[in-house]
Amino acid sequence: MAKAVVLFSGGLDSTTVLAMSHAQGDELCALTFDYGQRHRREITSAERLARYYGVVEHKVLHLDLGQIGGSSLTANMPLPEGRDLGEMSHQIPSTYVPFRNSILLSLAVAYAEVAGADVILAGMNSLDYSGYPDCRPAYLDAFNQLVSLGSKACVEDGRQIVVRAPLLYWDKVRIVQEGMRLGVPYEQTWSCYRGEELACGVCDSCQLRLKGFREAGFHDPLPYRENIQR
Repeated sequence: MAKAVVLFSGGLDSTTVLAMSHAQGDELCALTFDYGQRHRREITSAERLARYYGVVEHKVLHLDLGQIGGSSLTANMPLPEGRDLGEMSHQIPSTYVPFRNSILLSLAVAYAEVAGADVILAGMNSLDYSGYPDCRPAYLDAFNQLVSLGSKACVEDGRQIVVRAPLLYWDKVRIVQEGMRLGVPYEQTWSCYRGEELACGVCDSCQLRLKGFREAGFHDPLPYRENIQR
């Protein structure tokens, strides 16, 4: 049993991570960010799911990365839609938010220092087709080195704060299978980048999610637009 800070978006991956830690009996603090993302309805999902799992504390931090721009998630830029999975793997997509994971993880470390947590759990996945550079094992290793050198808790207090990504080497099929085994209420999660009333089914995130459920042999309970193959 550990006290852990979960970087919690309310999406498929982070909810599965939270459920896994909850099943182990960990004491959980959830940290969600409203950073100006167009799909900020995921925050509502995070709030609902944090209550469902009875986390000790759920913080929603507000920062406006839209002022920096450079991403189709935070600026007036078209979202990539209808891409095949091979195309997704060839380049970093426009949904990459400049240095987002480093910004959010830094705030999570600050929270962990104050909350007395020695573990930060993130839903990063290196086998996704998204191609984000800040979801790679080498990135995670480097960030943990930064934490060990730059936090008072580690340098002076003798603590060891570690960022862990339990799904780092898992594909979406295995993630869905584990979540279903744990009874994750996936109908309450949100993955679509558009953030509308119904999931679009054609953005990269929707396609990867649908593929995971389909290949795992389960029906995705999230409501989608009509004529979306599941």
